[in-house]
Amino acid sequence: MSAQSTEQSALDVLVVGGSGVDTVVRVGTLPVPQVDSIGVPPIREWAGHTGGNVALGCRALGLGVTFLDFIGEDLPGEQVRERLAGGGVDFEHLVSPTGTRRAVNLVDDTGRRMSFYDARDPGDLRMPRDFYLPHLRRARHVHLSIMNFARFLYDDIAELGVPVSTDLHDWDGVDDHHRDFALRSDVVFLSAAGAGERIASVMREILREGRAEAVVATAGAGGSYLMTRDGGRTPRPIPATVPPSPVVDSNGAGDAYVSGFLYGRLAGRRVEDCARLGAVAGAYACTGNGSSALIGREGLDSAQV
Repeated sequence: MSAQSTEQSALDVLVVGGSGVDTVVRVGTLPVPQVDSIGVPPIREWAGHTGGNVALGCRALGLGVTFLDFIGEDLPGEQVRERLAGGGVDFEHLVSPTGTRRAVNLVDDTGRRMSFYDARDPGDLRMPRDFYLPHLRRARHVHLSIMNFARFLYDDIAELGVPVSTDLHDWDGVDDHHRDFALRSDVVFLSAAGAGERIASVMREILREGRAEAVVATAGAGGSYLMTRDGGRTPRPIPATVPPSPVVDSNGAGDAYVSGFLYGRLAGRRVEDCARLGAVAGAYACTGNGSSALIGREGLDSAQV
């Protein structure tokens, strides 16, 4: 166990699930032409994925972070461990029988992406209680990635009274896989792209049917939308932040948004300020390749929020 774990009596953020390796292919435009072969710039690999990116982003902001997940005894698993160790994240893992998750991301010249995600975890995969409970008991906040095994932590999280967040990504408001996460989390993030014109009604449903205090829908360059339990039925727009340098890659921007938001929440900031901090962190993430641009505490604190 790392020094971070042993020296802290409390843990700021416990992230569960969502590590893996991205293969990033730069293409001129999306969608790509339907041809047999296309020449592209050098193809790169980046360890991260949604849970890894949130853990790294929170750690870059000075928060104490522990990350729990399944990975394989394979080269991608080694890449995940090295990336998290390099970012100062306390990573404790169990061995997955099906190996480490992968994704192939096509990224165009504007930084927009299309992701092909390899959801290889077996349906009966479960994280043992004696593995995660000691960390839950120390955590100020838990962030669950939408891995199937993570849904089985909700009962213990509720019993301990620990606030929990999740990112539904491009949920359409219908797919049952996401519903437990949507209705049992205190803060819910999702992409506006999945539900399209129905996004406002999906946000209202999450607040009406679940326990969420706040729902945030991110819309890329269009900013984001915030809805709270006591804030009316219309999502409040949060303007996008202009990136400090040219956009290179939008991989990890949503995860960086989550990290910035959680940083503000744990500091006791108003929920609107948390969303604006998320927007700043998300914009900064777009300025580097493969979720490599992580804003630090000084950069986020200096933002006019």
